[in-house]
This record gives sequence, structure tokens and C-alpha cells, in this order.
Amino acid sequence: MSLIVQKYGGTSVSDVKKIKHVSRRIIERLEQDHSIVVVVSAMGDTTDKLLALAQSISDSPNPRETDVLLSTGEIVASSLIALTLSEMGFEAISLSGSQAGIVTDNLHGNAMIAKVNAGRILKELDSGKIVIVAGFQGVGDDTDVRLLGRGASDLSAVAIAAELQAERCEIFTDVEGIYTADPRIVADAKKISEIGYEEMLEMASSGAKMQPRSIELGMTFGVPILVASTFNNNPGTLIHGGAKIMNPIVGEIRNRVTGVPSEKNVSKITILGAIDQPGVAAEIFEPLSKAGISVDVIVQNTSNSGTTDITFTVKSAQLKEALEITQISSSNLKINGVSAEDGFGKVSIIGTGMLNVPGYASKMFNALAKASVNIEMITTSEIRITCLVKETQLDQAVRAVHSAFDVG
Repeated sequence: MSLIVQKYGGTSVSDVKKIKHVSRRIIERLEQDHSIVVVVSAMGDTTDKLLALAQSISDSPNPRETDVLLSTGEIVASSLIALTLSEMGFEAISLSGSQAGIVTDNLHGNAMIAKVNAGRILKELDSGKIVIVAGFQGVGDDTDVRLLGRGASDLSAVAIAAELQAERCEIFTDVEGIYTADPRIVADAKKISEIGYEEMLEMASSGAKMQPRSIELGMTFGVPILVASTFNNNPGTLIHGGAKIMNPIVGEIRNRVTGVPSEKNVSKITILGAIDQPGVAAEIFEPLSKAGISVDVIVQNTSNSGTTDITFTVKSAQLKEALEITQISSSNLKINGVSAEDGFGKVSIIGTGMLNVPGYASKMFNALAKASVNIEMITTSEIRITCLVKETQLDQAVRAVHSAFDVG
């Protein structure tokens, strides 16, 4: 009997009717001669509502208590699924992240998984039960609850699948898979049938519908990940390590673009006139890292006077905290000031081998220029080109780039 780990997102379990539907899907998988571990998110927008409650009490709610509060959403959902399965005649047990053995570091809000002690899960599986795990959470070495960051039920599921050496991890959500672009923005976006870990990691980091750390973990441990719809049986997108890469044809610009992901709610912070010398970047970015703030696009410009301007982006939800930390860390440096600006978005093109062939960057920039979209910042990797643009222009930017490359 093979083992499958399934994860169901918040929209999949947003009410009792959907919970019953999910429970029937779990039973169908069980009857296909599989052992099942299920990871669930909180119901619908429960996490947002709980966070709003905390913020109605304090502009900066205590991190420990916030983690405890938000973790209850997943516990409610997992308990309801276990109750539903029991009512349908199947033995099931719900486990919190701590009970499931997910051990983290001691950072609140965006903790990293240190290990998974799967003894309790294996014990319950051996007794013939369906195991339902509350996602998005674990426990630090002080036994306090730690959250893994928004969208991290994906990470919980992949981590458990890796530890249990599951056949694969199935991520069920309200869309049928990974698309070449957000179908809410691009009407003719195509579903991708399969994609390699590296491309998917870049897609997820650039706004596609997956938690980036879950892809990174899947790649590290070779866990195949299927992304599919909860509400139908249509084929989804398989993320794995066996995607074929075509060799380039010399002298020919071929379309290697797999997708055009996008992300809203991006802010930028600029440090003006820092002295250009070793240690300045570490002084700025190390405190942000310790606070669990993810920095994305970074641009540094050096002037003839020996000073440098450093601009970087963060998620808008973290702008206030990031700005405060940057102002404190920069006070130890000789600078001309720190500024911040909100209201940006990112549009990217992703494709393996893309930057080994000339023409992709210029084609992207020309498409944005023809759409009258101004580029604020640019960053690249071996398989990605990302442009920061005004959020008000993001949708037209995505459509223009998707059309220019005829993706899909």
C-alpha cells in the first residue's frame, strides 16, 4: 500500500458542504489502496479574520500570542474533517503541527522547519487511521507554537511527504494547476501540464500560486508535487525533477518562456548615500533576515564620490517593520537618509536556458514599452527576468509580456 500526502487549501474547506466534499475525495483515494495523510489550511479567510482581531487590540500584537491565535484556524479545519470522516464510517484523527512532530526554529511568524519527527503519524497510520494534520504550524524547542509563514500549509505537506517518503504530495486548491500567467489577468493563460523544480521555484518566488519554500523542499528531497483542483478530476500540474530541456539551436531565438508570473503588494526601500565599503550591505540586511523579513529585488548604484544608493523590495505587509529596522541599522552608517514607497508589482518571465540565448530581455522590455509601462527596477537569474512596475500598470504589463512571447 503506497502513501499519499494531500493538502487542501482554505477555499477547499471554507464551509461544511466543502468539508464533506473533501472528505469524500479523501475516501476515494483511500479506496484506491493508499494510506492517506491530509494537511489542511484554515477555513476560507479565517486567518485574515483572526489577524484582524489581533490588530484591533494592538498595532503590533505580541508575536507569540499571534502565532497561538492564528494556529487555531488550521486546528478547527482539521478537527472538522476528522469528525466528518468518522461520521462517514472511517477512522480518522486530527493532529496539531506539534502533535505531528513538525519541529521549527524559534522565529515567530515565519519559522523554518528544522525536522519532522513522524513517529506519531506512523503510529496512527499503522492503526488504520486517516491522519489529518493542521498545516502552517510547528513547535519550537521551547514547546511554543510557531507559524511557518502565509501559505505554508504547502510547506507542511511537502515536509511530511519527504519524511514519510510518500509516493507524492498532492496540493488541492481552487484552480486546476499552475498556469502560464494568472488566469484572472490573462484570459488565454494556459495550464502547464508539468514543470521542473527549478522553473517552478522561480515561478513561485515571482508570484505563482505555490509557497516557494515548499518547492525548494520538494526539490531537495525529490518529492513529486501535483497541483490540481479540489472541485473536479481534471489533470493538474506535476512538479518534478524530470522535465526535459531542449538544446538551443545556434543563431535562433526560440521561445523558452514557460510562464509570466506576477505579484502585487510590493514596496521598495531606498538607502541614500551610504559609504561604499565592505560590511555596509551586511549591516543593512542581516537585521532584516533575523526578523524574518524576505528581501527580494536588490539594486545598488555606486557614484564617483564613493557613496552608494541601495534599493530593495519587500512585501507591502512587511513595509512598516522593514522600514523601522532599516532606519535603526542605517543609523550606524553615514547616509543621507532612508525612503520608502508602496504600490508596486512584479512581472517576470521564467524559462530554463532562457538567458543563454540573446533577445529575451530586449523583447520583454519592448513589450512593456509598447504598453506604456515604466520599469522601476530589474533583476535577473539564470532562468528569470523580473521587472518592478507600478501596481496600477501590472495587469497590462502581464498581458503585454504574455502576448509578446505567445506563452503556452
